[in-house]
Amino acid sequence: MSRLWQKLADGHPVAPFVLLLLVTAPLKLGIGNVALGLLAAASIWQFGKHRYFARDWKLLLPIALFLLMALSLTWTIDLQRSLKALPRMIYLIVIPICFLIIPPFSTTQRRSILEKFGYAMAAVAVFYLSKAVIRFLLTGNRNVFFYHELVTEETNAIYVSVFFAVAFFALVTKNKLKILDKTACAILFLLILLLSSKNVIAVFALLCVVYFVRYANLGRRRLISVSGIFFGVFVLSLIAFPKITQRFRSEFEAAKENPAQIIIDGGRVNNVSVSQAWNQEKFTANDFFGGTAFRVYQFRIFTEMLAQDNILFTGYGLNASFRKIGEKADEYGLFKGDASNKGYHGKNFHNQYVQNFAEMGFFAFLLLVIMLFVSLKNAITAKDFTLISFSVLMISLFLTESFLWRQRGVTFFTAMYCLANYGTVLIATKKR
Repeated sequence: MSRLWQKLADGHPVAPFVLLLLVTAPLKLGIGNVALGLLAAASIWQFGKHRYFARDWKLLLPIALFLLMALSLTWTIDLQRSLKALPRMIYLIVIPICFLIIPPFSTTQRRSILEKFGYAMAAVAVFYLSKAVIRFLLTGNRNVFFYHELVTEETNAIYVSVFFAVAFFALVTKNKLKILDKTACAILFLLILLLSSKNVIAVFALLCVVYFVRYANLGRRRLISVSGIFFGVFVLSLIAFPKITQRFRSEFEAAKENPAQIIIDGGRVNNVSVSQAWNQEKFTANDFFGGTAFRVYQFRIFTEMLAQDNILFTGYGLNASFRKIGEKADEYGLFKGDASNKGYHGKNFHNQYVQNFAEMGFFAFLLLVIMLFVSLKNAITAKDFTLISFSVLMISLFLTESFLWRQRGVTFFTAMYCLANYGTVLIATKKR
């Protein structure tokens, strides 16, 4: 047991608790709370031994964002919602404080944590895939292999896709890939496709190209071979799994001026185009918004809110924009929902930049942008592609998801941000 602990710690006694916090991101929320408590206890114990306290301004940024959220309770338009949401954001202040009172991780220790995270996510992927196979054998329903059906809607396929993508690069960037590494990468690659997040798949594919062309240091012949394998697997997956291509096809259809009607739950509905989402004055309950069109509509109503209400520097308050979004949905006649469908009234902005701006004002938006810029800059300086992939995925995902407004999202982002940016400036080192 002591040898296992030493291997997990890699010379840093708090490393296993940081790893545990990252690994719990896709698991039940209560487990994440326990992991946070263990990290806090271990950090306090370490501080009691060494009385170490870092002065690292980068870790003060998420703390400042949390304090701004707390301050918004004084002006929120929906105090009940704001009070309910604030405890979920505690990760933004507890995790950075934990890092500030422990010694910095070395580059080797940081990479070791990320590699172990990669193996853990591959194990989680095997669990999801095994469960889907059993459900398919019992029901014959192929949908169990795709999107939210694969991981449950509460866990969220898009969020899990991000965890798996970062885990993939944590393993594929190793200098010498063993059979276990290659197997784990293949499983993660497959699950990212099956989870069918259009945004994540597109960015993941781009990151793969950049890594193998710019960072992998492969010879020309090997580069062509590896690229051919990845491209072939990607194309074959799209052919073998029409559910994935169907999701992409719906977005291409929405880009047209007058997209064709589509069938949902046996009924024919109007597929709202991106142009209509931005310009149309009135909608009906029979109008369906695809992913891109809905996000364009949400950004549209945000600009209207910004023009109509005095929210430039304050916003509506933490998690308090739902009422305004609902009022806009009534104004435009969007589908309210029924017994089997939720409708569009209870949705958030599905854009983290807009969510920050609308609920806490310009400075909350600015803090988020600075954190992303710092994270990407440090990762590029270090030439650490795992951290580059994390930063790029967050920058992209924040355009389509309010990632930090869910516990899984805020846990993963804050832990990864602190791990990537804490301590001295990262130094580019030779690949391990």
